[in-house]
Amino acid sequence: MFGGLARLGIDIDDLIAPTGVTRADLENPDAIIPASACAAVFARVRALPIKNLALKLAVGTPIGASPLLDYLIASAGSVREGLERLSRYLVLVNPAVRVRLESTGDPVRVTVESPGDTFAAEFTVAMTILRLRDETDGKLQALHASFTHEPDDVNELARVLGCAVQGRASWTGVTISREAARLPLRRRDPRLGAWLERQAAATLARQPSGSGVAFEVRRVLAASIPADNLEISDIATKLAMTPRTLQRRLADEGTSFDKLRDLTRKGAAEAYLADPTLSIGEVTYLLGYAEPTAFHRAFKRWHGTTPQRFREKHRGG
Repeated sequence: MFGGLARLGIDIDDLIAPTGVTRADLENPDAIIPASACAAVFARVRALPIKNLALKLAVGTPIGASPLLDYLIASAGSVREGLERLSRYLVLVNPAVRVRLESTGDPVRVTVESPGDTFAAEFTVAMTILRLRDETDGKLQALHASFTHEPDDVNELARVLGCAVQGRASWTGVTISREAARLPLRRRDPRLGAWLERQAAATLARQPSGSGVAFEVRRVLAASIPADNLEISDIATKLAMTPRTLQRRLADEGTSFDKLRDLTRKGAAEAYLADPTLSIGEVTYLLGYAEPTAFHRAFKRWHGTTPQRFREKHRGG
């Protein structure tokens, strides 16, 4: 997204300077940026004096900017399946936005919910239409797009999205015909899609809910698995604080780093063991344990059984 902003002539260094985010953070694909820093950055983005900035950013954002979600949708068999995956897994990219697919009628309605965030609403609607139009080789034509707020320039939105656009409507989203929902996607790949969906489901299962520092730690830990090292010093660095400060703030919330790491590993272990393509040794490595015996001891403490017996029981179920 920052690449798209730079192509619009925006000075990225000036944009991020007051927020604590660095250029190195943006250029490191493994970096984790705290939610508070993201909110500060995008508050500044939304304040930029550029009409229809969300639309322009959507146009300039290439596929692969959010690799897991983008290729989950691109590998789907049809527009409808792509929209179903978007509704399930958009939370991995932006937890503040929800997409709901109401596919029983004609036309099919795709509702976007982003309370108080008109920028995210416009970006999500535009990305949905533009991405699926591209993946159908231009065959998809949306019927209508609407927003509960008034966009900067409705006419430009209509021209770029190729459909009627209404502001100050009762809902935000887009409608397409049932026939359009059945259109095949040009990169459909059932095997790749199934593999990506397993990865997305496992990642989603590890995502915590809540707020505060403990929530941020679990969010970063979840994103850090698989990893060779899940130490407090690494996580504290990603949250822009010292290990001692992190320990103190977690203690104020009645928990500790070791407890949160244990919870995250427990959830990840259950998700990985559900994947029959992974051996027990591979699961041990992915969870960051140096020795298989350490993983077995932890798993026995969590579930009162061994990983192999847990897997066999899961298969039986």
